[in-house]
Amino acid sequence: MTTTRFDIEKFDGVTNFNLWQVRMMTILVQTDLKKLCLANRVLHEVLMEKISSAFWKKLETFYATKSLANCLVLKQRLFMFRMNEGELLRDHISQFISFLNYLKNVEVKIDDEDQTMLLLCSLPSSYKSFRETMIYGRDKLSFEDVKGHLLSKYKLDNEFGLDSKVDRQASVLVASKK
Repeated sequence: MTTTRFDIEKFDGVTNFNLWQVRMMTILVQTDLKKLCLANRVLHEVLMEKISSAFWKKLETFYATKSLANCLVLKQRLFMFRMNEGELLRDHISQFISFLNYLKNVEVKIDDEDQTMLLLCSLPSSYKSFRETMIYGRDKLSFEDVKGHLLSKYKLDNEFGLDSKVDRQASVLVASKK
């Protein structure tokens, strides 16, 4: 008999429920496991459920609610989200995408153009040249385009070890003209 070990953090009510749920469902389907990784605090909330569908429904009710208040709070978090100077660009983009996924999971749709503008507006003032280069002189701009250009800029900055603001702005222009 072989045993397989999976390292998945316990769901504690604070981490992203939807991502945790997808990870757990994948493992449960693959291995037909019955044990779940829940923190004691969360486990007490669903302890009385005997059927797995009722168990998941209860967890979704607590942590993936589609109420107006929850949707508005999630929207507010996205709209107010800003990158601080010195913060890693890759981390910022990852967190931004997490906010979009939270909203998608509660069936709030934000179209591609709005996602693009929200991402551009979330960048600090040192990205002003990048923002202007991306916006002006284009007929269409997608979220994936902007994300790709930002990640190219991040890669360029890291490869060349750019330190000064002037050097960073110059690399933005190089990355965006590809």
